Amino acid sequence: MSGNTVTFAGDWTLAHYPALNRQVSQFNAENASLKPEFSRLGRLDTAGASLMVKMLGTEPVLTALEQPSLPEAQQALLKAVAESMCESAPAPATVNPLLNMLAITGEKVTRLTRLLWLLSGFIGQTLSTLFYILPRPKRWRFTPFVAAVHDTGLNALPIVALLTFLVGAVVAFLGATVLEDFGATIYTVDLVAFSFLREFGVLLAAILLAGRTASAFTAQIGAMKVNEELDAIRTLGLNPVELLVVPRVLAMMVSLPVLTFVGMMAGMVGGAVVCALALDIPPSQFMAIVERDIALKHFLVGIGKAPVFAFLIAVIGCLEGFKVSGSAQSVGEHTTSSVVQSIFMVILLDSVAALFFMEMGW
Repeated sequence: MSGNTVTFAGDWTLAHYPALNRQVSQFNAENASLKPEFSRLGRLDTAGASLMVKMLGTEPVLTALEQPSLPEAQQALLKAVAESMCESAPAPATVNPLLNMLAITGEKVTRLTRLLWLLSGFIGQTLSTLFYILPRPKRWRFTPFVAAVHDTGLNALPIVALLTFLVGAVVAFLGATVLEDFGATIYTVDLVAFSFLREFGVLLAAILLAGRTASAFTAQIGAMKVNEELDAIRTLGLNPVELLVVPRVLAMMVSLPVLTFVGMMAGMVGGAVVCALALDIPPSQFMAIVERDIALKHFLVGIGKAPVFAFLIAVIGCLEGFKVSGSAQSVGEHTTSSVVQSIFMVILLDSVAALFFMEMGW
């Protein structure tokens, strides 16, 4: 730099960008009348031109482009870079936080509405296919049905029984701890039996199947879609809903009531073990209290919710499988989505059913 003149020498290219950037960062162009001099300039590329504009500003560079020492190619490059950097970025729009929150809420509501719309349509398609094949025994597919029952029901029995047994023990222990202050530990039996017959038995079994089986349905159908097996099924003139969805739905509707019954019994056994060990209530007295205080309607309410939950879990799992696009990442995303949606719908429907039965006095 000499007076008001800044002389650019050497190569201003990407290879020398780190060193040039350090020099430019140390340069303080407070004088707006600086004049660039390009007589000793070597090679120039876009990286070097951007540093020149950053160093001097757009106007000084554009004014000095007509120097005879600067080749036409470098003039054109400097002009293009300077004009590009001269274009000011649009000022960020000020967003009202309330409007932004409303917009985000509207997007989520729209997405949820679309999801419910697709689910309703798929439920209708599944029911129409089911009612179509029920009067036609030749179209029944026993092998996929039995395989699905084995996978969703028999293989899930141990984990359902173990989990409900442990939860029953925990409920009995907590109930005994709370009721002991009131001298009413005998009502721990009613607490365990009532909670498992009406709610915990079916709810725990449904949540386990939502995490275990709905994800499996999504992964199986999604992998078939990625491998273009669904297209092959349609090409053969077969209905994928009849072939893949209906056997799984029927298997779930058979398996979940059985698992619910096993969960109820295992939970009550867990509660009976705690009562026998901690409260000195023998199993015979436990069963006598259950028979005396717990009506049959509580068992029917719990077991009656199982087929509805099973239908929803199976339909959601299959629908998410059909929504998979042609990538392995999409299979994982929709598998996660099917588990979340299934558990959410089961808990939501169970809450609505509990309120309904309470109002009806059932």
